[in-house]
Amino acid sequence: MPTSPAASSTLSDDLSRLHDRAVEAYQAGRFDEVQALANRILEHNAAHVGALHLQGLLALAAGHAEAARTSLERAIQIHPAPVFYNTLYAIQLRLGDFTGALDSLRQGLAIDPDFAALHYNLALTLQHHDCLEDAAVSYRRTLELDPDNSAAHNNLGRIRGDLGAFDEAERHYRRALELTPANLIARNNLAMVLLATGRYAEAWPYFEDRWISFRHADGRPAREPVRVPLPRWAGEGLGVGIDQPTGRVAYRNLLVLDEQGFGDSLQFVRYLPLLLERFPRVGYVCPPALRRLYEQSLCARWPGLKLLDAVPVELNDWDCYCPLMSLPMAFDTQVNTIPAGRPYLHADSKQAAVWRARLDALPTRRLPRVGIVWAGGHSGLAVDRLRSLTFGQIAPLLTLPHIHWISLQKTDDPSKLATPTACPDPNQNANPHPLTDWSADLTDFADTAALIANLDLVISVDTSVAHLAAAMGKPVWLLNRFAGCWRWLQGRDDSPWYASLRLFTQPRRGDWGDVLTRVATALQQRFANAATPLQNPR
Repeated sequence: MPTSPAASSTLSDDLSRLHDRAVEAYQAGRFDEVQALANRILEHNAAHVGALHLQGLLALAAGHAEAARTSLERAIQIHPAPVFYNTLYAIQLRLGDFTGALDSLRQGLAIDPDFAALHYNLALTLQHHDCLEDAAVSYRRTLELDPDNSAAHNNLGRIRGDLGAFDEAERHYRRALELTPANLIARNNLAMVLLATGRYAEAWPYFEDRWISFRHADGRPAREPVRVPLPRWAGEGLGVGIDQPTGRVAYRNLLVLDEQGFGDSLQFVRYLPLLLERFPRVGYVCPPALRRLYEQSLCARWPGLKLLDAVPVELNDWDCYCPLMSLPMAFDTQVNTIPAGRPYLHADSKQAAVWRARLDALPTRRLPRVGIVWAGGHSGLAVDRLRSLTFGQIAPLLTLPHIHWISLQKTDDPSKLATPTACPDPNQNANPHPLTDWSADLTDFADTAALIANLDLVISVDTSVAHLAAAMGKPVWLLNRFAGCWRWLQGRDDSPWYASLRLFTQPRRGDWGDVLTRVATALQQRFANAATPLQNPR
């Protein structure tokens, strides 16, 4: 018997109420209840698009992306609503279907050009795939439709900063924070702009939220700042004798926590000796690869410094703590007060002598020795793609005459290594311009420092070896990406952090060709008389 119009209307109302309850349960995170309600709806109406949509959302949340796609494609077939395309986009991204995801967003926008969430997700996806100009257009359209979207302001600010428009980036970050003061990503991004433009005093408090951008080596977010259950030291008592009253608790033993990468440690351990002017004892949780170098360079000179392999289980020996990269703020560091006097790291003389003997035994011993690093580590990080060159890009530089190139390249990615033909037997003179690669013998930074001690120059992308060589006072030419890391500032070819460092910065995003041309010219000028190398053979 056919259903009467009245009964049909009642059923529709009932299903609508069930759907409303299911949406409310979904928003509250009661997924089991959502599943039960969606099943009840679909038992009565297998073409109920709202229930199909919820079914797809549940499958996506459970990690069943293919099942989620089936549900959303069915819903769209019945009723192609923009919100369904938005969910299908998320599913396709999870499946790695970038082209399909973009197509879904554009199909949704063809139905409703004023759907702000679709514009935002289009911008976000384009930004993630480095299509910055197109992403900026979509973020601006998002903000036309939703001017109080804090995340869109932050992300557009990031794009403008990556393109070198720091004033505009700052405006967007500040607007993002006006709208959402707890937007820690915007606070960190604002810190980067302020630091890059030399406004350190204003920047350091925002820099305290840097942990929000921390990533493990594989690219996963670290999520939490480094800390221990001790009072946090923030610079109290600096410039005052230890036994003199300061109006604050007199801390005596300070524990410094390591954070981020090797380059960050190499740059900021310069503050550890300064801490010993305030504290009788300073402990530093030291990465294993740096320990021997710091023992030779720092502990041998400052016995009050203790290196630790890990945060102690028992903290009774320590009165307070400070993260390593909070030390510049604790010391109220300004650009003109950066402690950048004499070199603070050095190689062990016996180890350096071993490398000197190996180099002097080569047929190229009278040529200038130039260390080279063309790629960073941590290939899982997005910034690594911007700062690194391929070996194919750097190879033409190695054909310059009268230079002996020494590879300092260590990497987690075999594709970044030199091609075998570029590293001939250094004891043979078949190739007049060899790249000597002894990197397999470099087990830690103390070994690398000993080799660097015998070089005339180090040329490196923005990675830890550049910090090591510069901290040793060795001449360093840094191959710097456009709108690069905050620590190199903007509009400079020198660095207030390292007296011996020279910057060769991309004039345009991605333009390594111009950088390498300028480096080649500078090399020819520096070593015009290659018959008289800077390192005299012994």
